[in-house]
Amino acid sequence: MRNHLKKLRNEHGWSQAELADRLDVSRQTVIALERGKYDPSLPLAFRIAKVFLLPIEQIFEPDD
Repeated sequence: MRNHLKKLRNEHGWSQAELADRLDVSRQTVIALERGKYDPSLPLAFRIAKVFLLPIEQIFEPDD
């Protein structure tokens, strides 16, 4: 699954650690998410969408 986390995080001026704190996950989780090495659980995907005030579909895209 592709995502726009790094772009969104940078637009908000947040470090990986700041985003991790907002999501209640480790910085390593944010790194893995941004690199596409880890697909979030559904509850985490909803938390991410809430933090960025966007629908999940604007953050995550399925691989074709």
